[in-house]
Amino acid sequence: MATPTSVRFLEGQLRVYRRTWRGSVITTFINPVFFLTAMGLGLGSLVDEGTGSATIEGLAYVTFLAPGLMAATTMQTGAGDSSWPVMAGIKWIRNYEAAMSTPLRVNDLVLGHLGFVALRVTFTGAVYAAVMIALASVSVGGAALAVVPAALTGMAFGAVVMAYTTMLDGPEGLSSLFRFAIVPLFLFSGTFFPVSQLPDWMEPLAYATPLWHGVELTRAAALSSDTTIPAVLSVLYLGVWFVAGTVLAVRGLRKRMVI
Repeated sequence: MATPTSVRFLEGQLRVYRRTWRGSVITTFINPVFFLTAMGLGLGSLVDEGTGSATIEGLAYVTFLAPGLMAATTMQTGAGDSSWPVMAGIKWIRNYEAAMSTPLRVNDLVLGHLGFVALRVTFTGAVYAAVMIALASVSVGGAALAVVPAALTGMAFGAVVMAYTTMLDGPEGLSSLFRFAIVPLFLFSGTFFPVSQLPDWMEPLAYATPLWHGVELTRAAALSSDTTIPAVLSVLYLGVWFVAGTVLAVRGLRKRMVI
């Protein structure tokens, strides 16, 4: 639960972002348009032409793809904002050390940072929702509702990646994280095609990934479709990742910052 002091740290994050937001314009505004135009409309026209009446889950490819990309993008946003910025706060800029010289404590830093991540992934999801309405024939209500599970997905990854970052001594582990975890999840967790099309040995692995649950929830919310498993189980699964990540982030940061 946010505390008045954690809100102060969040306020500091927002003040910094007010001066640096231009650096995220491409990832927040331009990527949704490019991805949905290129992958959804460009490649999608070939997919729809090749499948004919047997379209993916009975949908135009761009309509199937858009909610998955929303969830995958919030995953990337949450992970990105909880990796190098956290490393900088601990090791390079050391603004975490400066914050700890005030009445702020470790819990406040973690909750304040995750509050900032929550705003970032929600805004990213809202931008994607607008693009979905324009390009993917998704209803306004469905697109707006899809922002909720997409933001939950981003928060689950944000908390876990923050916890992981507190354990690192240098940035090499972050590069490995994105190369061997985030990118494969982006490709093989149901974003671009149903995981049922994966090899039999990979399918259970895909179901175990938090991004698959986020994609399922986001797609179901956007398109009013059924989920493979009860939606409440996916919500709980993502919630467990978020809570566990938050607890581990507090413990990891306390070991780094409290002597």
